[in-house]
Amino acid sequence: MGARLKQPVSMVKGIGTEAVQLLADLNIYTVEDLLMYFPYRYDDNRIRDLAEVGHDERVTVEGKVISQPLLSYYGRKKSRLSIKIMVENYVVTAVFFNQAYLKNKININETITVTGKWNRHRQQISVISYHLGSTIHTNAIDFQPVYSVKGNLTVKGLKRFIRLTFEQFGNEIEETLPPHLLKQYRLYSLKQAVRALHFPQNALDIKQGRRRIVYEEFLLFQLKMQALRKFERENQQGVEIPYKNELLKRFIAALPYPLTNAQKRVINEILKDLRSPYRMNRLLQGDVGSGKTVVAAVSLYAAVTAGFQAALMVPTEILAEQHANSLQAMFSPFHIQVALLTGSTKKKERAEILQGLLDGTVSIVVGTHALIQDEVNFRKLGLVITDEQHRFGVEQRRILREKGEYPNSLFLTATPIPRTLAITAFGEMDVSIIDEMPQGRKKILTYWVKPNMFERVLAMMEKELQSGRQAYVICPLIEESDKLDVQNAIDVHAQLVQYFRGRYRVGLMHGRLSSDEKDDVMKLFSENKVQILVSTTVVEVGVNVANATMMVIYDAERFGLAQLHQLRGRVGRAEHQSYCILLAEPKSEVGKERMKIMTETTDGFVLSEKDLELRGPGDFFGKKQSGLPEFKVADMVHDYRALETARQDAYHLIESPAFWNDPEYLYLRNYIVESGVMSGEKLD
Repeated sequence: MGARLKQPVSMVKGIGTEAVQLLADLNIYTVEDLLMYFPYRYDDNRIRDLAEVGHDERVTVEGKVISQPLLSYYGRKKSRLSIKIMVENYVVTAVFFNQAYLKNKININETITVTGKWNRHRQQISVISYHLGSTIHTNAIDFQPVYSVKGNLTVKGLKRFIRLTFEQFGNEIEETLPPHLLKQYRLYSLKQAVRALHFPQNALDIKQGRRRIVYEEFLLFQLKMQALRKFERENQQGVEIPYKNELLKRFIAALPYPLTNAQKRVINEILKDLRSPYRMNRLLQGDVGSGKTVVAAVSLYAAVTAGFQAALMVPTEILAEQHANSLQAMFSPFHIQVALLTGSTKKKERAEILQGLLDGTVSIVVGTHALIQDEVNFRKLGLVITDEQHRFGVEQRRILREKGEYPNSLFLTATPIPRTLAITAFGEMDVSIIDEMPQGRKKILTYWVKPNMFERVLAMMEKELQSGRQAYVICPLIEESDKLDVQNAIDVHAQLVQYFRGRYRVGLMHGRLSSDEKDDVMKLFSENKVQILVSTTVVEVGVNVANATMMVIYDAERFGLAQLHQLRGRVGRAEHQSYCILLAEPKSEVGKERMKIMTETTDGFVLSEKDLELRGPGDFFGKKQSGLPEFKVADMVHDYRALETARQDAYHLIESPAFWNDPEYLYLRNYIVESGVMSGEKLD
C-alpha cells in the first residue's frame, strides 16, 4: 500500500468534518480504511424468470402496467398503492408502501421495472425500487453493492465517499502479493480487486475481486501463524526425550486391547516430536471414546523411560480421579506410581507429593488447577499434557509449561474441531487426529421425539433401570425463566422424583452447586446409589460412568450439534447398548436439520463440519474463547479450500530462504514484523 493511503480520510476532496466523524463510527480513519471497506453483499438487479425465483427472494422484473393504480390508507398516514403488471405469462401485483404520489405517475400500458421481495403464494412483489420505462436502454448496473452503515451515514453517502476516494487515490494502490502467486492463481491485482468489489461490471468481476482479497487475507494470517511457529521452534530450546523403545513396546503389548491404526499413527507423530530438539506443541483431537487416554498414557510412559517427569492437567476433580485410576491400572505392572493432586488432597499427602515432585521420586502427576500453584515444583519436567484444553485459559496452560525447562506440550480435546478451524485457530500448533473408533463399540442409537411422547421415553428409561443401568436427563436451564419456555432442571427433577418414588433415586446437578456438592452428587451417581441424574450441561465434559446407557436431552434444539454430541458421549462407554433421546419441537429449519443430522451420524467430525455450516465459527467456539481472526471478506467455512491453499503457501514461503531476502516479498515480511509475532525491525 502506498504511503499516501495512510493519510486521514479528511485528505479526500469532498469529505468534510461531519463525514469524517460519521466514517470514524465505522472505524474508518484513513484513505486505506475507506478503500478496504467492502460491501457485505450485492443486490442482483438482473431481470429474472419468475419461474426460477423462490418464495421471499429478492427479484427484479420488467412488465406492462395492465390496471389503474389502486390506493388505500391504513394506520396513521400510511398508504398502500397496488398495480397489476403483465410479466411475460404472469400477472403480478406490485405493491408500493407510503408512495401515494405514484398514483398520478403510473399509467396503463406503460413499461415499468420493479425490484422487491417476491411472494410466490400471492404472486405479489413488495417494491423496494422501481424504474418507469425499460431498463434495456439505461445504464443501470446489474449488481449493486450494499454496505454496512450506522448512524446518519447512508449507503448512498458511503458509496459517494468511496467513489471520490478511488478517483483521487486509486492509482496509489500498490501490489502486495509477489508476481509468481498472482500468475500461479490468475489473481486480479489489488487495484483491480478493489475496483471490482466497489464498482462491479458483472458477476465475474465480483467473483474474481473477492477471490483475490480472500486469498490475501488468508495468506497474511497464515504467514503470521507459520512465522510464529518457526520463531518459537528456533528460539525456544526444547527438551529432547530419548525414550527407550524396547520398554515402550513392552508397555504397548501389555495393554488390555490392541491399538487402532489411528492411535498408532498419532503415537508415532508424538514420539517423533519427543525425540526432536524442538519443543512439541501439538493438539490431539479425538472423538468421545476414540482412545485419547491410551495415547496420553503411552506418551507419559515414553517420558518416564527417559528419566523425565510428566504431568496431566484436567479441568475437574472427578475427571482427575478417573484419569489417575485408569493410568494407575496401566502403570502398576511397571512399578510406576501415579500421584493425584487436587484441591481436595489432604495436607499430609499433598506435602509428600510436592516433595516427591521436587526430588523426582514422583514420575507422573495428574491434577487440576492445583498443579499450577506456586509451591508445585518439578525436578525434571519433560512433558505436559492438558486434557480438554479449551477449558483452560492460555495463561493457565503457560504457567504449567513454565514449571520445567521448555517441556513438550500435548493438548487433548474431545470436541471434534473441523480441520478448517483447527488449522486456523490453532495454526501455531501441529494437529493430530484420531479418526477411528476401537473395534467392538456399539453405536449409540439416537432418536428425535416430540415432547408429547415423554410417557414413552419414561417407559423406555424404566426398562433400562430395571436392567441395572442408569440414565442422564439434561435440561438447558437451572430454574424457571420468564424469558425462555424451556424445561428447567429443578422442575424436571421434581417431576422425576415423583414418578420414580420408591423405585429409583433421582439426583440433581447444576452450575450453582459448589464443587464439593457437585462431586458428592457425581460420586453417588458413579457408585449407582443414584440411578437418574438430572443436570444442566455441566456434565458435558469429564464424566465417565460406564453403567449409564440412556441420555435424555430436553429442548435439544437449543443446543449446537457439537454440544449435543458431547452430551451424547456420556453414554455408550461399556459393552451395553446405549440410547440418546432428543426431546425437541424445533420451529426453525436449522433446528429441524440439527435433529435430523444427530439421528443420522455419530461421527463427531461429520457433525462438527455440519455445525460449522449451520452456526458459523464464532458460535462454534463461543465468542469469548474463539480467538478466531476477523476477516473483511473471507469466510472460513465457505472458503476453506482457499484457506488450505494459503496455509500451504505460507508454510513454503516461511521455510524458503528467498522469502527472507528477495525484494518481492518485502511487504509480506514487513507485515509479519509489524504483527509482533517475532522480534525484528521493519525492513527497508
